[in-house]
Amino acid sequence: MKNDKYQVVIGLEVHAQLLTKSKLFCGDSASFGAEPNTHISPVTLAHPGTLPKMNKQAVEYAIRLGLALNCHIEQQNYFARKNYFYPDLPKGYQISQHTTPICKDGFVPIKVDGIERNIRLNRIHIEEDAGKSLHDVDENYTAIDLNRAGVPLLEIVTEPDLHSSDEAFAFLTVLRKLVRWIGVCDGNMEEGSMRCDANISIRLQGETKLGTRVEVKNLNSIRNVKRAIEAEVERLIAITEAGEKIKQETRSYDADNNSTFSLRSKEDADDYRYFADPDLTPFHIIDEYLAAVKKSLPALPEELEQRYQDAFHLTAYDAHFICHDKSMVDYFEAIIKHTVNYKSVANWLMGPVKSYLNDHGLELAHFPLQPEKIAGLVKLVDDGKLNFSIASTKIFQALLLAPKANALQLATDLNLLQERDSGSVAAWVDEVIAKMPDKVSEYKKGKKGLIGMFAGEVKKISKGKADMQIVNKLLAEKLDA
Repeated sequence: MKNDKYQVVIGLEVHAQLLTKSKLFCGDSASFGAEPNTHISPVTLAHPGTLPKMNKQAVEYAIRLGLALNCHIEQQNYFARKNYFYPDLPKGYQISQHTTPICKDGFVPIKVDGIERNIRLNRIHIEEDAGKSLHDVDENYTAIDLNRAGVPLLEIVTEPDLHSSDEAFAFLTVLRKLVRWIGVCDGNMEEGSMRCDANISIRLQGETKLGTRVEVKNLNSIRNVKRAIEAEVERLIAITEAGEKIKQETRSYDADNNSTFSLRSKEDADDYRYFADPDLTPFHIIDEYLAAVKKSLPALPEELEQRYQDAFHLTAYDAHFICHDKSMVDYFEAIIKHTVNYKSVANWLMGPVKSYLNDHGLELAHFPLQPEKIAGLVKLVDDGKLNFSIASTKIFQALLLAPKANALQLATDLNLLQERDSGSVAAWVDEVIAKMPDKVSEYKKGKKGLIGMFAGEVKKISKGKADMQIVNKLLAEKLDA
């Protein structure tokens, strides 16, 4: 993406499907994955005489995101009709917002190559989704699935503030984390619940006037957004270098051959003939409601990271790991209801739990152990009944096979409880010292580092059951005698 002659200018339009149970203007289910044309009704199908009724939760979710992104909330509001024809748009128009988007301005903070920037937002508005055209169901016809028609969306529109594919990648990564964090969208780009259009142009370095933009539509993964931008920038530079004129148009991206292709000449806003929807009354967001939504927002990641460092004395690395995902935060918070050893909990999450999830390709939501089970393992180690190695490699694995089992009982049944009786430990220590007289001689001549080797041998013959604090104490006493 680095080019000394041209500056790349990118603006993104992100559609985020809201996690409401029903559609934006009727009671049809908004869930994903049903058989085609089963989440429909006369309202979705735009039958004559049907009237829309606004989904209050969609408005709340829009405000939540706007507040989280430092936006101004437009309290006097209405919906507009955006008129255009698509076969999967039953009404012949889309209900959206035009002159009064519910959220204005705001920004998304990103960090690329160590440089932090705020990417300015132009607006966030509410609109309904269209249906879906299927071209691979019948060889002679395009099939239409209207399950998605009317599902509530937020369209998040940036200013032309991005200047590389890396910045676009960072922006979408931060945005997807945030919508998941505050519970307004699941962010699953593969299912279409978060989609991105990229408006791309180039201009000579130092120019201030924007070049002719090309829109690349419906990019379905953050990686493909990055690749599509890079491919399109190469195409625009090649056109310009050949002395040809760039056409304003809408294009799509073919991930298989990493190239874009033309769909149509680009429409402008006046082509859509916006006007206020006569079937939906304007609405006013009162101060009290706005305050209630603001109060309901969870602590955002940066704030929570600092809190964990200050209150729980976790390292910045530990806090960042826990706060990389809201589900991890929720799991951590549930564990520390049963223990105050916050550092040990963090170690379990970053170690055995993370390894298990990675090895099995699972999200935390599908992790089989309840939070109190991890707290129980922490307690067994804290109480000296198990060392971490045995707890993490033996008891943790046994619990995964029997998630409802009791960790202490498992350790007892498997004869893995740590031996703290000084007599038993002393016998193991004496055995190790007796069988290594040459090493004992070297230790007494000054090779004090050998004590670790002796400790390792004790651990080995005790099969990990010896309390290593007692082992080290007895070794030091006997070897220095």
